[in-house]
Amino acid sequence: MPTIRPSSDLRNKYNEISEFCRNYDEPVFITKNGQGDLAVMSIETYEKLTGKLELYKLLEEGVAAAEDNKVKPFRDVLNDVRKGLSQ
Repeated sequence: MPTIRPSSDLRNKYNEISEFCRNYDEPVFITKNGQGDLAVMSIETYEKLTGKLELYKLLEEGVAAAEDNKVKPFRDVLNDVRKGLSQ
């Protein structure tokens, strides 16, 4: 179940929200006038989330390249990398 807090808690109970975010890999949803306004999370959780999104993007690009037959055998790629390192 998501953790939902009013915006006043950011001012009045910041340390409590901060501790929760550091202890759990999930956001705290902040409301303003009873409506959803923000999602607050630890930097570690944010970095994991953005890392996953970047990985999904790269995987999607790889799948698209494979579908378009724009792929090379791994051995050829490795040889190209070795050539580049030796120059």
